[in-house]
Amino acid sequence: MRRADRLFQIVQIIRGRRLSTAQFLAERLEVSERTVYRDIAELMTQGVPIEGEAGVGYRMRTGFDLPPLMFTHEEAQALVASVRIAQPRLDASLAAQAENALSKILAVLPAAARAAAETLAVYAPPVEFDPVTRMRLEPLRLAAEGRRKVRLSYLDLKDVASERTVRPLGCFYWGAVWTLAAWCEVREEFRNFRIDRIRELEVLSAFRDEPGKTLPDFFRQAEASAAHRPARNTLS
Repeated sequence: MRRADRLFQIVQIIRGRRLSTAQFLAERLEVSERTVYRDIAELMTQGVPIEGEAGVGYRMRTGFDLPPLMFTHEEAQALVASVRIAQPRLDASLAAQAENALSKILAVLPAAARAAAETLAVYAPPVEFDPVTRMRLEPLRLAAEGRRKVRLSYLDLKDVASERTVRPLGCFYWGAVWTLAAWCEVREEFRNFRIDRIRELEVLSAFRDEPGKTLPDFFRQAEASAAHRPARNTLS
């Protein structure tokens, strides 16, 4: 890594954390702590407002920022690849915003980086989601972001209909279907619902996160299940 790139990476790491030790920075950048100390001194000399000292750690003084579009060729290509792969699989609103964001980024990139991004030989064919998934994905995503309960009319994998009130936690794409991870107030446990099998939905009142019912709790339970016993099908 060139020193200029390393200095930029140090600034990015420090400004994203409350406190970064020289040891942590050295491990992230795969250099010696002595090199980190020299780089920190150089950044301070250049006027970058880094606070701290050796043996304690470093942080960035509030209010400092860098131009947000200093991407390498590879980073620009990664952005294009991410949008190309994700866009056909998102709801219409989010897909449009992804395209708008990418257009703005490409418009202000240096010519070489823009050319590298636009000629990336990675493409994703359109995905034909059923109309129900397209229609349900956005309101479920917004309900999860806004912490709002949802009432579902649901048809499970055995074609048994049920009414559920859930706390939506996140929407997950599995390559063939989208699912909604949620805390089900009927079952009183985490459940996964296939979005294409939701017949109707109604967004209800807001809820507050409670211990044992949050997305991190969902992930911890899934990890524990995978580590200690065969995966159990929790699709409702």
